[in-house]
Amino acid sequence: MSSSADVEQPEALPARTRRRVGRTRWWIVWTLFFSTTINYISRQTFSVLSPVIAAQFHLTHTDLAKIIGAFQISYALTWLIGGIFLDAIGTRIGLAIAVVWWSLVNIMMVFARSVSAFILFRFMLGIGEGLNWPGASKTVAEWFPSEERSVAVAIFDSGSSVGGSLAALIIPWIALAFGWRWSFVFSGALGFIWLVAWLRIYQPLDRHHRVLPEEVALIRAGRQTASKSEKRGAERWLTLVRDPNVWAIVLGRALTDPIWWFYVFWLPQYLADNRGFDLKRIALFAWIPFVAADIGNFTGGFLSGYCVKHGISVTRARLWVCVASCAPMLAGIPAARVGNALLAITLVCVALWGFASWSTMGLTLPADLLPQDVVATVTGLSGFAAGLAGAGFTYAVGKTVDRFSYGPAFLAAGLLPLVATACLFLLIRPPRTGPA
Repeated sequence: MSSSADVEQPEALPARTRRRVGRTRWWIVWTLFFSTTINYISRQTFSVLSPVIAAQFHLTHTDLAKIIGAFQISYALTWLIGGIFLDAIGTRIGLAIAVVWWSLVNIMMVFARSVSAFILFRFMLGIGEGLNWPGASKTVAEWFPSEERSVAVAIFDSGSSVGGSLAALIIPWIALAFGWRWSFVFSGALGFIWLVAWLRIYQPLDRHHRVLPEEVALIRAGRQTASKSEKRGAERWLTLVRDPNVWAIVLGRALTDPIWWFYVFWLPQYLADNRGFDLKRIALFAWIPFVAADIGNFTGGFLSGYCVKHGISVTRARLWVCVASCAPMLAGIPAARVGNALLAITLVCVALWGFASWSTMGLTLPADLLPQDVVATVTGLSGFAAGLAGAGFTYAVGKTVDRFSYGPAFLAAGLLPLVATACLFLLIRPPRTGPA
């Protein structure tokens, strides 16, 4: 697969034209930021409330791992199938369907009264939520030139950190005031508000009535054009499987996403188990690591964008940001052993800052290395692998905590990024033409 050789670079546009370029693409990416924020408030409602729910229904850590894992498995499957679905139907309708689905399912969580019911509803929740990232990545590939792409990814992906922090801050107070079931009603209702804004703001680039001609010129000049190949079906998949860039993207995600899942799903339970936090203290402190992750999104995005603007190739800029991001993730290893709870939270903050910076690069790579007509498909494939790896890691954490402690999980979360980054350096082959 290769990109078109004769693309006009953004710098070729006259300075006056570049100053007059519109901002429609930024309105769209901020709308994606809010879908990601709501996505994370929705999924984090159960994790934040897990100490209360576990106590009420006498759940073990293994039970919690099965409930969380059910979400991850369906989430992984939807990343795979959802990428193909979004490539076929488009992001406008695809994301609208996804948000309606996950919002309704989240509200239905109020009827759960057993492990089996929680597993069922979490599985259904993952089906809808798995469409968000392939759709957002596809939108960024279509709407942003390469020099802006990492910042655009940082914006929409930072919604995960903002959503996680808002869930940790708001959901406990709703549960304390009205009961934990009303927390699911609240988080589920948010998606319907977003739906109205999305349908008003988003249209495909070639049909959007608010896009200035200068903005279209900038976008098309600086982005990798879609492959003209007519290959379909098995032949297309065979081409993808043979591409080392696809394997780099898939392995990178599969080895790093379990780290995020670990901190996202297990942090409230860890604070309750090992640090003695009740729901009020979880609300006071559990949101802080997500703010650190939000900063990490923009650290990676702006650093990479700065390097590209100053003459470093796109691929090299992404890779070296990944290298730099590995060091802070090692800070999570001692978090399980320090005696002071605030110091432990601080170390987790540093680790999530590094993870979010790395993750921003990982989400940007498909649009950098591959033609646009397969971006959502490959992003979905990487999410599928990451979801399965995350489900396996989650189950291992539950078993390990029931038998031993959280220590081995924190150790693994610190070391896996090193392996992931090595895979990127070994496998990535920058396109011979285009911006990478």
